[in-house]
Amino acid sequence: MKYLFGPVYSRRLGHSLGIDLLPPKICSLNCIYCEVGPTTELTCERKEYVPTAEIIEEIDQFLAQGTGGRPIDVFTLTAMGEPTLHAGVGDIIAHLKAKTDKPVAILTNGTLFFDPQVRAALAAADFVIPSLDAARQESFERVNQPAASVNLEEVIEGLALFSREFQGELWLEILLVRDINDSLEDLKALQQAVRKIDPARIQLNTVARPPMDDRARPVTREKMAQAAAMLADGYSGRVEILVDFQAIENTELATRQQMPPQLVEEIAALLQRRPCPLEEIDKALHVQDLELTKACVDILISAGRVERLVHNNKEFYQQAARRKNSSEG
Repeated sequence: MKYLFGPVYSRRLGHSLGIDLLPPKICSLNCIYCEVGPTTELTCERKEYVPTAEIIEEIDQFLAQGTGGRPIDVFTLTAMGEPTLHAGVGDIIAHLKAKTDKPVAILTNGTLFFDPQVRAALAAADFVIPSLDAARQESFERVNQPAASVNLEEVIEGLALFSREFQGELWLEILLVRDINDSLEDLKALQQAVRKIDPARIQLNTVARPPMDDRARPVTREKMAQAAAMLADGYSGRVEILVDFQAIENTELATRQQMPPQLVEEIAALLQRRPCPLEEIDKALHVQDLELTKACVDILISAGRVERLVHNNKEFYQQAARRKNSSEG
């Protein structure tokens, strides 16, 4: 399908069917950590970037065909850019609410909530998850590189207005970048903004995938814990840390040891599904280098994510037992 993708498993929302509202990459921000790449059209202009009728038709086709046995917990409106730039977002949400009993979520950068039309368009959603990475102008410009018309005070005020009006759940995501928006001054400013917005949840994240700009580096566990503690002070909601620091640390270790970090994570994902001998890992991932595959497996073993076992005198590797029943954060 052209606009629908998945379902994919989301730590936050469960099994999510994604609906992509924009061509890449039209956005009001050009965030240095973005995994999609640089913004090609930096704008705050709302219009019908792709036909709303086509998206709705594709939704109807999907609903008529059924899920093929795949579980779906939520429909998630997103984009390789900013989905609230699409003028038909409210019509799409309304159609989903009329056609299915599944909840509707939207992932947004939160920059357009000062606009009453945007707030009205999202009012029928069940979960709205905007981001606010900085509450100081200098840091906002460094980490998010906004369009010229984006005003940080308006962004925070718009989020606060929507939070008061919205009948669903507002979850505020904050992504911290090392030495960019993680200073004590930044955290104090975010603390004040959070108290004003008063979301149902705060979700803390950091750089976990290859970013658009090499300046974007993950913060440490200690910095994230400090941020969580500060943001929880005087706030009655739930503060969650979303990032998998073990994966980040493995990636950094692999880089230092000149191991391909993507291969390390691909091996980890394979061993989550089933135990495999070394030769099978090498073949399944088309590595064709047993020494390299073994070195990557050893990184996962040293991190406690993978363990060896012997069955019928043959050595296998599997996901470490202590992680098998871990709950999502």
